[in-house]
Amino acid sequence: MTFGFYYKKKGFSFVRNNQNHFLFANEFDKNAAQAFSDNYPDIHMVNRDVRELNSEEILQLIGDNLVDLIIGGPPCQSYSTAGKRLYDEKAQMFKEYLRIIKVTRPKMFLFENVRGILSMREIFYKKDENGNILYEKIKKKSRTVNQPIVDHYGDLIINKIKKHFSKVDKDLKYKISCKTLNASAFGVPENRERVFIVGVRSDIEQDWVYPEPLDATPISVSQAISDLPLLNEGENIQNYTQNPCNDYQRLMRGSNNTLTQHYCGIYGEKIRTVIENVAQGQGKNDFNKLVDEGKIDEKYRLTSGYGNTYGRLIESSPSPTITNNLSTPSSLRCIHYNQNRALSPREGARIQSFPDWFKFFGGKDDVTMQIGNAVPPLLALEMSKQIEKFLKGI
Repeated sequence: MTFGFYYKKKGFSFVRNNQNHFLFANEFDKNAAQAFSDNYPDIHMVNRDVRELNSEEILQLIGDNLVDLIIGGPPCQSYSTAGKRLYDEKAQMFKEYLRIIKVTRPKMFLFENVRGILSMREIFYKKDENGNILYEKIKKKSRTVNQPIVDHYGDLIINKIKKHFSKVDKDLKYKISCKTLNASAFGVPENRERVFIVGVRSDIEQDWVYPEPLDATPISVSQAISDLPLLNEGENIQNYTQNPCNDYQRLMRGSNNTLTQHYCGIYGEKIRTVIENVAQGQGKNDFNKLVDEGKIDEKYRLTSGYGNTYGRLIESSPSPTITNNLSTPSSLRCIHYNQNRALSPREGARIQSFPDWFKFFGGKDDVTMQIGNAVPPLLALEMSKQIEKFLKGI
């Protein structure tokens, strides 16, 4: 989310938004913290577990400033196989966010990635309208947790989260609103739903309104990345080979002349065979049909993963949600639409709407996690413009 408040669009480039002053940021992961500092060098980064930040330290960090806005969200790790300890830790992170609001008393707060707390143990060891314990009932429905929760209990869980936020302390209350925004409606070439909770302090009379979708045709995958160089297995290309083809590509390049993190790994025979035989919009199930029909040897049959793994992107449509496995062919739909490979990290970043000059830090897994876990910058920009407008009107 920081990108949307730190930068603003000017023509086909992003420039510093000097109207916003940042007091501090907190990130536990050292590589993500380093990437943050590389891109936002004048924001004080506290690279520690937030649970180690006591109230006195937080007050020292904000000094005499009155806090307008707190932005935060829970960790994004998968909890499909997590045990009780990790559920407890995620619940604790939610409590820490409430604690920081209580200490800083901001005019408003923005809580994003609500899906990341939908597996929170504190919420699910409660009974539903039929007297059943939610967490146990959900576990019986599926070996994973997050999707059944979203499908069957989304409204109930969101209401419980809103209840926690509405009264942070006995004398500190917030008016809460919640909305799901799809990044593709805000100029991002990706169908990525993000759930936002906004809280406005109860002494502020003005009503919060979420940004409206842009009046524009959604941007496709090919419109986003077609200017990036062709890439073969084992290659790492650091120079552009053609000019940008459209306004989105011009915005992503800016004045950047050097290409980074546009590379591809080397695949084994089986992965290569799968990729070569999957058409746009197809995936694992379609490949196995070819095996059933005797067109591909039985030894290549795919026996693990969901039906939409090994999926090839459709060039004329926005991408499905980019994840931290964006460069892994066996993941969800992340195979290039007309090249026989998975997306490069830079292509994944482009689809997320990160400009080419944006820096990621660490090894391949660290980089793809930073890309896959992020709020798309163009969506963040629209949220930030709406929040700035709201705060000016108070």
